[in-house]
Amino acid sequence: MSEGIAAGERIGEIIETGTVAFVAESFALHRPPALGQMVYVTTADRTHVYGVVCHGTTASPDPGRRAVRRSTDGVYDEEVYREHPQLRHTLHTVFTARLVGYSDQERIHRHLPPQPPPLHYSVHLCPPSEVKAFTERLIYLRLLWEATEVPPEQLLAAHIREAYRARDADRAWLTRAAREVAGMLKNDYERLLVVLYNIDPDA
Repeated sequence: MSEGIAAGERIGEIIETGTVAFVAESFALHRPPALGQMVYVTTADRTHVYGVVCHGTTASPDPGRRAVRRSTDGVYDEEVYREHPQLRHTLHTVFTARLVGYSDQERIHRHLPPQPPPLHYSVHLCPPSEVKAFTERLIYLRLLWEATEVPPEQLLAAHIREAYRARDADRAWLTRAAREVAGMLKNDYERLLVVLYNIDPDA
């Protein structure tokens, strides 16, 4: 879990949404949720739409305006923000989440939701109880393999690590996740090894 971010906390607002992913602006500069963490959006009919964080960036909201160097020999790192407090208002942090499923009043569905979550709705960090419930079945991992924002093997590994922590270091679940990935990547041995090495808690 990202330091200082509590499970269930509102962490951002959707600023772009689509069938396979949404982009949200973080409420805190430089503090997107961690790569691989699960987040959710509650829609007007109380459906929870689930996503896995696959990218984060901090930049100027104006795409045509790049950040410039502000540091000097005596002012750098956090001192830059104290010297130039306006930066906290002229920069923003955004993150992208890949949609992996949704829950209604009856059950959890581990496939793309029929509708994307609405623009300007709040994004919340999933509490461990929801992560545990959602990750009981692992078919949704195939949706993460379609990610283009980062190498998909890195996203898979990051998500499995985050879920493993949320599940209180459940080694039996980790073994199931490794087997699921092995079945997915049986014809891509090199990338399979990347995932397996990066989810090994003893590595």
